[in-house]
Amino acid sequence: MPSPNLKSQSQVTTAAGPGQGPAVSGELPFSALDAAAGTRVAVVSANLEGNITTCDEATLKIFGRTPPEILGRKLVTLAVEDDGPDQSQLQKTLQAAVLEHGRYRSLLRRQGRSGKKITIELSVTLLRDASSAPAGMVALISVSEQESKPVAALDTDAEVEDATGTVSRQIEGTTIILASPMMHRFMRMVDRVAGHTESVLITGETGTGKELIARAIHQSSHRRSRPWVDINCAALPENLVESELFGYEKGAFTGADSSRAGLFELADKGTLFLDEIGELQLQTQVKLLRVLDGHPFYRLGGHRKIKVDVRIVAATNQDLDAAVAAGRFREDLFHRLGQFQLRVPPLRERPEDIIALAEHFLALKSRNSSFASDAVSALLSHPWPGNVRELRNLIARAAVESRHPEIQKAQITEARSGNPAAVRQTASMPVGNLDSMEEQMIIRALERSGGHRSQAAEQLGISRRTLSRKLKEYNINVNPGDGASSLGVISLDQQKFFRAPIQISVLLKNQQGEEVTVAGVNLSTGGMGLDGLKQPMRFTGLLDVSFPLPDSEQVFRAKARIVWFGGEGRVGIRFAVIDPVLFEQLQHWTNQKMKDEGWDPPA
Repeated sequence: MPSPNLKSQSQVTTAAGPGQGPAVSGELPFSALDAAAGTRVAVVSANLEGNITTCDEATLKIFGRTPPEILGRKLVTLAVEDDGPDQSQLQKTLQAAVLEHGRYRSLLRRQGRSGKKITIELSVTLLRDASSAPAGMVALISVSEQESKPVAALDTDAEVEDATGTVSRQIEGTTIILASPMMHRFMRMVDRVAGHTESVLITGETGTGKELIARAIHQSSHRRSRPWVDINCAALPENLVESELFGYEKGAFTGADSSRAGLFELADKGTLFLDEIGELQLQTQVKLLRVLDGHPFYRLGGHRKIKVDVRIVAATNQDLDAAVAAGRFREDLFHRLGQFQLRVPPLRERPEDIIALAEHFLALKSRNSSFASDAVSALLSHPWPGNVRELRNLIARAAVESRHPEIQKAQITEARSGNPAAVRQTASMPVGNLDSMEEQMIIRALERSGGHRSQAAEQLGISRRTLSRKLKEYNINVNPGDGASSLGVISLDQQKFFRAPIQISVLLKNQQGEEVTVAGVNLSTGGMGLDGLKQPMRFTGLLDVSFPLPDSEQVFRAKARIVWFGGEGRVGIRFAVIDPVLFEQLQHWTNQKMKDEGWDPPA
């Protein structure tokens, strides 16, 4: 096994405690992998080329092999047995990700030697020597014969379909298909938001699945066992919106023969989803704002104050900034609803999802059918103004009308011909010679990633260095932030609760001069989560904290206090005194981490 002085760059988080704000979702500690029921864990190390150098006894037992059958082989052979393009591509992706980002993680499903379906979680981390130079890799491979995902790292029902990154998630009986890097990143943001209690505003074009995202937030939250209540604000007459939201007492108006609880009361301790929030009338907006601020409310015609604990998730396809400017929507309500803003990307910004979704919808209608190559080109060349809803309806129509198992381009065109939205077509497939196609693919990858080169390189399957060389070769200049809009906006109030996963050594010193070194597992501008403090009661009061600020040579020093205790040596600390220069550096680092995830922090 690797020598103890090698440093791992794996990501770990702990749960937050009182005063620190809720923890955001992230990678599970590796030690938690073997806690999953029915899961066996193997540990292997490898060189920088991904060739296995050492393994533990569990590895030999799990995979039923001898040391000569494992040592010297590629890491991915333990996850993908058959030699072929899938194994080769996975090896390239793994090696590039570990060398570029310091880690790689994927979930795979395949047939086990016993004939049962097995799920494999592959977590690979870069190891560095004492001089911080890359020295090798360490991999933890958890194997489960369960039908569901073995490790619920994000409290979801995610299930991996294949080794190419296509994943399905079940949300209230509906399947979400994730194939594009953009949507994988977006759903990670959804899971982070789910761990909080603040309101969420979901924006996006018609047909992108905003309600499904809202349900995913509820299902992944701590309120999952509590009520889910939804209302379409645009579908209710103006005079009924207030009574529906807040309820009414008997005799409050003509026809009120009995008292009735409103949706806020029904959703107490749960989630209230307000769809088409932009249609809400100004008078109702005022009352909604008061409830969001924690004030009790009255039923219509009532005299008893009612106080509820409800999380609001709202959605709209309108431009609420424009509505605020036009006086149709209250600015204070807009900011209160948008503690977190999530923009569901339209289908045209994530072409990888088009075919994955089309195949899923086709399988629902005709499991033995498939698409011809010209049909695939036709699907990719359409801009999908109606987004996923339009794609689903078109595939259903084509499947019903097809007389052959292979869907042709003509059938796609015919099924689309009756769709008014199909008139708005723009080419989304690269055209021209090979150089031209490569240039167009690079530009579109940069647009989809918002100008982030590392993310664009990951989408293209090349290294960041190769991408930089190609940008110079084609004279492409796309600045970060150009191109596609951000996937989400995090409010100023919530920035201080954003925890970036880390793994660094942290030195604590109490007022009696005792020192202890623990592991820092997440970091925010307000504090950090620590692991390994065995006697936390000896470190109450004001502490001296020091650690190397990630991605820099700067040593961060501050005064701090422990604000919560967890199990197994986990604690949370809040920074009390920080040098302004160090705080600015920390804030810059956390803002960059937010941007890397797709958040667009307000200035």
